[in-house]
Amino acid sequence: MNKGLQAEIRQTKPFDTLEDEAVVALQRTADQLGWEFSAMLKPHGLSPTQYNALRILRGAGSAGWACSEIAERMINRDPDVTRLLDRLERRGLVVRSREGKDRRVIIARITPAGATLLKSLDRPIEDFNRSLLGHLGEKGLRTLIKLLETARNRDN
Repeated sequence: MNKGLQAEIRQTKPFDTLEDEAVVALQRTADQLGWEFSAMLKPHGLSPTQYNALRILRGAGSAGWACSEIAERMINRDPDVTRLLDRLERRGLVVRSREGKDRRVIIARITPAGATLLKSLDRPIEDFNRSLLGHLGEKGLRTLIKLLETARNRDN
């Protein structure tokens, strides 16, 4: 049953503007999808932020990334990437080392255990994402992606 945003959040008066309604709808949707994604990852001992960091490091390959580079690539901003990497390192999913001329720069790399964990999640996450949004169909998904991109790039 499609009950609408106002009913979902038990709002009795209409939104003041379409922009207000759209922002609340976007926040509500992001929160709902985020909770479901968190629940999906929980049995694997990962948060969405940890999963994102591991994916970034897998993409970096053997070269790895510095903390600042990881932070720039994160989907959700995390003010303390160092602590995030600490937790992943304690689990043996990431290693860090000082390299190069600037010994202040610490490079993080995914370990074989981290890569194995991600590989084991690839298909379940693909299936999970399909279960969340597959009902939109290809045209609907492309439209959604384009609309979200346009919303993010409003100043360009």
